[in-house]
Amino acid sequence: MGLKIKGLSLVAFVAVLGYLYRDTFDPATLLDSRVIVTGASTGIGAEMAYHYARAGAHLVLTARRESVLATVRSRCLELGAKSVSLVVADMGSPEARERVVEKAIIDMGGLDYLVLNHIGYTPFQMWDGNINHTRWLMEVNFLSYIHLATKALPHLAESRGAIIVLSSLTGKIATPYTTSYGASKFALDGFFGSLRHELAMQRIPVSITLCILGLIDTQSAMEKVKDKISMPAYPAQDAALAVVSAGTSRVEEMYYPWYVRPICFVRDWFPQSRAWVMQKSYQYKPEETLVSL
Repeated sequence: MGLKIKGLSLVAFVAVLGYLYRDTFDPATLLDSRVIVTGASTGIGAEMAYHYARAGAHLVLTARRESVLATVRSRCLELGAKSVSLVVADMGSPEARERVVEKAIIDMGGLDYLVLNHIGYTPFQMWDGNINHTRWLMEVNFLSYIHLATKALPHLAESRGAIIVLSSLTGKIATPYTTSYGASKFALDGFFGSLRHELAMQRIPVSITLCILGLIDTQSAMEKVKDKISMPAYPAQDAALAVVSAGTSRVEEMYYPWYVRPICFVRDWFPQSRAWVMQKSYQYKPEETLVSL
């Protein structure tokens, strides 16, 4: 009898989990939506643009490389995007960031989704003491996100829209080789988590979705981690769909791939064991040390 009750309890638990984490995404809800995607020339950014295009959205895409961005625009129009505008912009420049939102409002007449995806280049290596690079990276990876969100917020409030922030597992758990990059992602978690509370308290109907991603098989990521870490990389196309779905569903946080959520859940358990496992997961060579301690 006891085993039967336990079995039924387990089934009920699994059913509840299935209900809570069911996929309710309907691409039809994105028809005619007005979307900004930053960092849209390659990788997850381009894949997100394609998903929005398939749903019949209006798009403003931005990145630094015009020729690559133009290729993404052509593909988006083939897939069914209602319109696609481009803004070639360096997100380290405040003036460029202003242009992105202004262009979106002029071309689309409003804004429903602000998708913040761009990142500045940083090497996957031991801390080398380069304060100037860290300062620049915080400008691109963190301050530009705040600037764009602030500029877009009045328009998103009018449309009851959403801010979608792409972050990383390294923004939840400190990992080797990601000192400056991880710091910028931790900062995003703190700022947008706090902003979410403030919007709710003011009854401003703008959702914020923080997307926590593991290793994704983009070209830049694969080049960085080569010979330094051995773990599976997951498809950028699937990661992009998970992000688009989460933003549309207005969830507070999404995790991709599957292992990211449980890792975040247990991150404060057994800290010494966690640190040992983390350090053993990376291939370190003494000659990689770049700064004298």
